[in-house]
Amino acid sequence: QQPLELTRKILRDKQNKKNSGQPIPVFPCWVYERPALIGDFLIGTSLSTDTTVPIGTLPLASQESMIVEDLLYVLIGVDGRYITAQPLVGRQNRAFSVDPNLDLSIKELVTRILPVAASYSAVTRFIEEKSSFEYGQVNHALAAAMRTLIKEYMILITQLEHLQRQGLLSLQKLWFYIQPTMRTLEILASLATSVDKGECMGGSTLSLLHDKTFNYTGDSQAQELCLYLTKAASVPYFEILEKWIYRGIINDPYSEFMVEEHELQKEKIQEDYNDKYWDQRYTVVQQQIPSFLQKMADKILSTGKYLNVVRECGRDVTCPVAKEVIYTLKERAYVEQIEKAYNYASKVLLDFLMEEKELVAHLSRSIKHYFLMDQGDFFVHFMDLTEEELKKPVDDIITTRLEALLELALRMSTANTDPFKDDLKIDLMPHDLITQLLRVLAIETKQEKAIISADPTELTLSGLEAFSFDYIVKWPLSLIINRKALTRYQMLFRHMFYCKHVERQLCNVWISNKTAKQFSLHSAKWFAGAFTLRQRMLNFVQNIQYYMMFEVMEPTWHILEKNLKLASNIDDVLSHHTSFLDNCLKDCMLTNPELLKIFSKLMSVCVMFTNCMQRFTQSMKLDNEMDRLTLEHGTMLGPPTEEERAEETAKKKLTNKLLAEHADNLHLTSGFEATINKFDSNFSTHLLDLLDKLSVYSTNDCEHSMLNVIYRLDFNGFYTERLEHMSAERSQKAAPLLPRL
Repeated sequence: QQPLELTRKILRDKQNKKNSGQPIPVFPCWVYERPALIGDFLIGTSLSTDTTVPIGTLPLASQESMIVEDLLYVLIGVDGRYITAQPLVGRQNRAFSVDPNLDLSIKELVTRILPVAASYSAVTRFIEEKSSFEYGQVNHALAAAMRTLIKEYMILITQLEHLQRQGLLSLQKLWFYIQPTMRTLEILASLATSVDKGECMGGSTLSLLHDKTFNYTGDSQAQELCLYLTKAASVPYFEILEKWIYRGIINDPYSEFMVEEHELQKEKIQEDYNDKYWDQRYTVVQQQIPSFLQKMADKILSTGKYLNVVRECGRDVTCPVAKEVIYTLKERAYVEQIEKAYNYASKVLLDFLMEEKELVAHLSRSIKHYFLMDQGDFFVHFMDLTEEELKKPVDDIITTRLEALLELALRMSTANTDPFKDDLKIDLMPHDLITQLLRVLAIETKQEKAIISADPTELTLSGLEAFSFDYIVKWPLSLIINRKALTRYQMLFRHMFYCKHVERQLCNVWISNKTAKQFSLHSAKWFAGAFTLRQRMLNFVQNIQYYMMFEVMEPTWHILEKNLKLASNIDDVLSHHTSFLDNCLKDCMLTNPELLKIFSKLMSVCVMFTNCMQRFTQSMKLDNEMDRLTLEHGTMLGPPTEEERAEETAKKKLTNKLLAEHADNLHLTSGFEATINKFDSNFSTHLLDLLDKLSVYSTNDCEHSMLNVIYRLDFNGFYTERLEHMSAERSQKAAPLLPRL
């Protein structure tokens, strides 16, 4: 009794923990304290106080009559005078002791009949045990079906007892009448033992019953019996299933269903809009999937999830094609019903997200415009307005000021027509893009370990390095535009935003160089080297940007739009969206650590070069000097006279000469030529390294889109010879040494 009590307590605690708001009922103690209620043998008690006559002393006919009476008692779980049940140890089969003085011929028949009593005992114990609330509705239904069969068995025993009282029941007749029932009780006992051994509940009980039913394919009577039991046991399970696939509701107080619900607060999900709701709110419990529904498990999970999302948004949903699910050996029947429910649920949720919640509009009007830099005029305005603010260290930046500038840029550009523009927000990250990506890619080199282990506060970031956009996504759009997807969008945005910043810096150098060109400097050839390097850098940055925007993102976006139109369910939408982001990250070289590091170095060289050139130009103060010496005044006195013009020209020539000499001296003292040569060398080395690696990856990994970068950057064959030389060296190293002849 103790182990059963302990089992019930464990099950009860487990179920109450999952359904804290709805504790399961408990039978009163007297149900378990009164063993006579069970209907099984009571060990240690005798039938009556009458003195038992030794059976060996009786004639054969009397022995048979006494034993028939005893057997009728034993067959309903009551000890006889000469046949008694032995105490049970654990879950073993019931054994009996028969009076040894009994005639051998009679004893032989008794031994054949006793397995029926053993089976009855096992089934009765199973029915009583599994009728407790803790074992779940499927076991309750199975026990109830078995109880119905036991009632029929009891009717048979009553009829046999009637014959016995009339003196018409011999031992041979009893054996004849009991044989058909023997097979039935044997199957019931076998099922009871299997369920007990497997500690089956819910779906696992149905799996066992289904498998047993199939195993009896050659035995029609046994199969019919198992089919009856499985049909009866499956009714409560199918009621839960119907509620789930037709309404998206789980009512499973005993944790028997294949889909398990986990409590998640929707408010928290709305704040963080991650995909926990989709991945973790409902999960499949493998051991509770009936074997006949195994193939449909994922569709069953998805069907209920789809309907549940729509219900969470305050809309009542009921499947119009709802039909009662009934157990059958033909699996096709379930497949058709579940398919219909799945198709309805898919359509309801997809229409809800696409039409009512405008998913595609959010993606194409807002996400693409802002995160993939599709709104050109907005970014020109925004970068002009925030340039000075973003140059500051991240700790000195006032976020509210950036938010105000963002608002201004949105209102001044064509983005003003975007109905979702107010969902765009500023986000200052605690680490730069390369650190973020290396953390994601989990690089384990010493250098990256140092970067990863460094506290973000130790790294002094500029606003440009930390800057990113964020986007407010409301439920249920957050199922698709979840935090994982937004993080990927942010990575792409930060990558392109920094490229755009470097391009602007190089263009500023170009403007400064235009001013410097008007002076006849003696060191013009050194400036020519700087101008050439600037143009190569600008060509590199612009081509990389063009490649990312027009050869990666735009075609991939068109594929996404096409796929979204063809999507038949929300899982397809999720899959296509994730695939789009993964392809963009891969083709933009953000998932390959080697390419990422080389690209980062190239960007750093470009930024350092622009800073150097800007410092050099500012030291000459060309703009201020020229503005101060300009004599085009157009005053009230009229245009300047010829004399004034001549004087102005002379002054300009003198200034040009002085500035040129100043620049020459500056060039000589600052080692300008050596600095430019060093920048040129670093840039060329890293660029060749990038082109070489791109060539290798595009060949080895069949990433043919990356070849476009090589064609763009080496459009005139400038780097071809050096790349071929590097390739030849690599081939030589890879080739095995040939043996000498």
